[in-house]
Amino acid sequence: MSEARRRLLDTASRLFYAEGIHTVGIDRIIAEAGVAKATFYHHFKAKDDLVIAYLTEEYGRQRVVFEAIEGSGTERIGAIFDMLGTASCGPGFRGCPFLNAATEFADPTHPVRGIVDDYRAWFRDFMGTLLTEAGRVEAAPTAEFLLVMRDGIAVSGMLNDVTAVRSGVATAMATI
Repeated sequence: MSEARRRLLDTASRLFYAEGIHTVGIDRIIAEAGVAKATFYHHFKAKDDLVIAYLTEEYGRQRVVFEAIEGSGTERIGAIFDMLGTASCGPGFRGCPFLNAATEFADPTHPVRGIVDDYRAWFRDFMGTLLTEAGRVEAAPTAEFLLVMRDGIAVSGMLNDVTAVRSGVATAMATI
């Protein structure tokens, strides 16, 4: 990846997460990244392409982090949810980048929503695999529950409701 593309993506990622995708304009990203407008358009045809690159990178980053967590089955799920709970209550937490993007792109056929859907399907399937590893016969409904819990943790953490987050994580872990 070129240095200019990296700066554009890093700048956009920081601004999109902190302030929202639709509130941040291309001109601001270009200025803060310190590149020319032509450089932006060399790397991204439009802002939506930058948003897709931002979410694709975040998807990859989260996969690497979650898949690197050691353990197996429900032990590993517990570690993942502990990490989610801790992160959601940390400074600078502004919610889940995928849920945030979904609220800004209401059209379910928009390519941004496709990445959101892909990420959520991956997380649900990953939970299903770990549940199956743990010998859970009906892993699919529990994996769906864990996806909903993940979403709830992200929203509760963004609202600074530490008690709700900790309670939700504990309830989810007790359930599985």
